[in-house]
Amino acid sequence: MTMTLNETRATDGLNFFTTGDGVRIAYRIDGSASKPVLMLANSIATSMNMWDGQLAEFSRHFRVLRYDYRGHGDSDTPAGPYSFDRLGRDVTELLDALHIDRVHFLGLSLGGIIGQWLSIYTPDRINRLILSNTSSYLGPAEQWESLISSVLQPENQTEFADMFMKNWFPSHMLESESALVSSFRKMVLTTRAQGIAGSWAAIRDMDMRRTAALIKNPTLVIAGQYDTVTLPSHGELIAETVQNAKFVMLPAVHLSNVEYQAEFLSTVLEFLQSE
Repeated sequence: MTMTLNETRATDGLNFFTTGDGVRIAYRIDGSASKPVLMLANSIATSMNMWDGQLAEFSRHFRVLRYDYRGHGDSDTPAGPYSFDRLGRDVTELLDALHIDRVHFLGLSLGGIIGQWLSIYTPDRINRLILSNTSSYLGPAEQWESLISSVLQPENQTEFADMFMKNWFPSHMLESESALVSSFRKMVLTTRAQGIAGSWAAIRDMDMRRTAALIKNPTLVIAGQYDTVTLPSHGELIAETVQNAKFVMLPAVHLSNVEYQAEFLSTVLEFLQSE
């Protein structure tokens, strides 16, 4: 794979490229170069490490491309609100830098919204699309204004970490916090407040309820039965809007890939490997 001039390679396998607006984005690639590319996009307030538990199995079948959103993980954190136009172009510019024409795209939560944007506006870059625990609209805007203001206050960091844990995991996993849950809490606590606020601004301004009908890529929608963030009805609406989309409900809260890993993996792989 040819490296471009605006990329650097770290000793631990972490790579970087610089977007058109000057933001350095971190990414990793795992798996054989002879296999089709599967790109993974994670939840807000996490890093690409959200997929660590699924990486070994995915890498058996695909060349896996993961990255950190702007404001997250090892990527830069520009100031101000973000937009899905910009978050989507971060993906296409990364693919251009790596000379990758098309990918299968799996996005969970915020990643699923980016996946919708990509298939609406750059459908030629996507082969098969998996939208997990996500939504095409999370209004009204007023609720996001207060969250954005609050998350930028340093004293609220722990409070927001607790909020994310309650939104992501069932109560039995929280009562005796495991190393797994603790790793996700750490991801939240190490995500810069501006990265969360900027991404929430993009969500505040997002409404793809009608434009999702433009998605023509083969699409799988996964919802969590007990998800209180992106409700099951949100996934159902996307599946009803996207022509010939397949819909699967897992008995999960928000992080279906973590809580029901085996079922999640089998569902995704069956869809990606079907004729």
